[in-house]
Amino acid sequence: MWSHFHHEADIGVRGTGQTREEAFEEAALALTAVITDPESVTCSESVTVDCEAPDQELLFADWLNALVFEMATRKMLFSRFRVEFEGLCLHATACGEPVDVARHRPAAEVKGATYTELEVCEDEPGKWRAQCIVDV
Repeated sequence: MWSHFHHEADIGVRGTGQTREEAFEEAALALTAVITDPESVTCSESVTVDCEAPDQELLFADWLNALVFEMATRKMLFSRFRVEFEGLCLHATACGEPVDVARHRPAAEVKGATYTELEVCEDEPGKWRAQCIVDV
């Protein structure tokens, strides 16, 4: 499950899941939802994303920022994500398609993930949450 949460100037993205992987995947979907309806994005092209960081919070911010970079440089949107961890290394696949302005009708441009309200935690056994504010 993904969601947005209120922040005065920007937008909070949050992903929850039974695993940390699912929480990161759902947060990535929330990132796409800042821009467009994720259901409007077909999975026709895959991109590999690898990140490494000293802790899981920074790894989460790096993950979202890597997606922002891939979207900007490839002019793509993503709607499916597969995340795997090896310690504090993230290996992922993002699947999506080139932006079609008429069909996707982008609502905002995400500039990047911030450290504001950055949190990755297991709220209770089997319930992970990953969140932060993204700059739009």
